[in-house]
Amino acid sequence: MNISRNEDMKLLSSLDEWELVDLLLFNIRNIWRVDGLYFLGIEEKFGTDAATEIDKKTWEYIAKIEARYLKEMFSLEENLEDLSKALRFTSWALDHPSKEMEVKDGILTVRITECHTQKTRKEKGLEEFPCKNVRLNYLKTFVESFSQNIDTCCIVCPPDEHPDNLWCEWQFRMR
Repeated sequence: MNISRNEDMKLLSSLDEWELVDLLLFNIRNIWRVDGLYFLGIEEKFGTDAATEIDKKTWEYIAKIEARYLKEMFSLEENLEDLSKALRFTSWALDHPSKEMEVKDGILTVRITECHTQKTRKEKGLEEFPCKNVRLNYLKTFVESFSQNIDTCCIVCPPDEHPDNLWCEWQFRMR
């Protein structure tokens, strides 16, 4: 049986609001599962450096797509408040178990206080993933695709030393 996109849309339209939200979050978690599984496979076969380089390029590509799509979909302006909204809708941030975002004194600060990727690695007996290069590249690319007038700064991210209640912190400022 051939099923058209229109029929898929009807199927999705038949779900109630919370079923749609659950399905959306399930699919975001699956994106992270695929990311983690391919990373572990590459890491096992070729080492952490090779896996990190491939991960970095992959997330850079995703950042461009997400920034452009979200900016257009929600008619967002090139300011910190709308950047905050766009970041909240990304596959990177939407399903993080615990995060903080605030715009104060002309600075958007984003903190990840609980990281599912790092938690899963610890549960598997693996070392903390030094994700700074991957995440910084993703966020810089996302922000550059969103606005040429906003700078991105990493305050802390592994492999940096960090407190137990903070995995990473990022700041964004208008130029």
